[in-house]
Amino acid sequence: MYSKEEYVQEAEKFIKVHHQDKWYEKKLNRLESIREQIYSEGTWTPTKDELKKGGQMAWRNSSRCIGRLFHMSLNVKDKRNLTDENEIFEALVEHLQEATNEGRIKPVMTVFRERRKGEEIRIWNKQLVRYAGFENDGVITGDPAEVEFTNKCIGLGWKPKRTAFELLPIVIQIGNREPKWFELPRKSVLEVKITHPELHFFEELQLKWYAVPVITDMAFRMAGLEYTAAPFSGWYMGTEIAARNLADENRYNMLPVVAKKMGLSTNSRHDLWKDRALLEINRAVLYSFKKAGVMITDHHTASRQFMKFCTREKEAGREVMADWSWIVPPMSASTMEVFHKQWQDNVSDPNFYYQEKKWKKTAGKKLNGCPYYLNSN
Repeated sequence: MYSKEEYVQEAEKFIKVHHQDKWYEKKLNRLESIREQIYSEGTWTPTKDELKKGGQMAWRNSSRCIGRLFHMSLNVKDKRNLTDENEIFEALVEHLQEATNEGRIKPVMTVFRERRKGEEIRIWNKQLVRYAGFENDGVITGDPAEVEFTNKCIGLGWKPKRTAFELLPIVIQIGNREPKWFELPRKSVLEVKITHPELHFFEELQLKWYAVPVITDMAFRMAGLEYTAAPFSGWYMGTEIAARNLADENRYNMLPVVAKKMGLSTNSRHDLWKDRALLEINRAVLYSFKKAGVMITDHHTASRQFMKFCTREKEAGREVMADWSWIVPPMSASTMEVFHKQWQDNVSDPNFYYQEKKWKKTAGKKLNGCPYYLNSN
């Protein structure tokens, strides 16, 4: 945790950026009020406007995100007054509905109260909407990445139907209280059935995916303050669903299935059957989202948008920080502008950080040394 003087320094750095276009006297007055609050209470409370600016800056500073061109459009919802699990869950549903916007996706962030005296609000889920995974005699139904968390939810009393695309419950924990789980209202979750403009066997596969990715397990840190529950969301890039969630061997592993349906031989890598199947899954996802009227971007468009973001940042006198391995999409990489660029990858606040999972005692070991790991007690 920060000392009072360190809190003051972190707050000063943020306020100088936030109020850079405001009158000098107003900036000094705000800094003085923050100093007084820190030295009397040990912390400080950002205004709603400052919280919004902090959230937008955190997105702008997120070196693993290709979609930062739109960071100023982020709507930051202030829910720091909530202290009850039921109220927090209602705010999460509200977030999902606002972000979904009947398919016209809006970037949204919801900030709950900051960590104080070791007590924190935590959302156990990786994302607000995610499909469960069930293992039976080595065979997995659903998402293999969620098998362990699914078992935790069952241990808390959740009774699933064990289907391939079953929505996980939302688990919320406040401090050392017992965690509580909640079922998402079906009407609040928009899902897209995956079909293909030409390969009609896709309908037989009965694939689908949810419209909005809402990250719920990362911490938001700004000006010395840590918000351990601050879910944020934008919209999908097609490859996130098609080339990763549906195609990865350790996820839904649909490449062999689609290749077989296409009549491709999978005996030789030289036939590039994986590449051909991967292309059609990506086409199917983009086609299906467009057909359903749900906002999504393709990886070529996202690459151009990121380069535009880089140009704007240079014009503003800021250096872009980016993790190349995350910025370059997992498909047709060398055909895009971002493949041919290099950036520094230093981490600066405001930003989003990984946290050790509350339900998984050994989770932190996997993240040791990661620059994005929140090292807090």
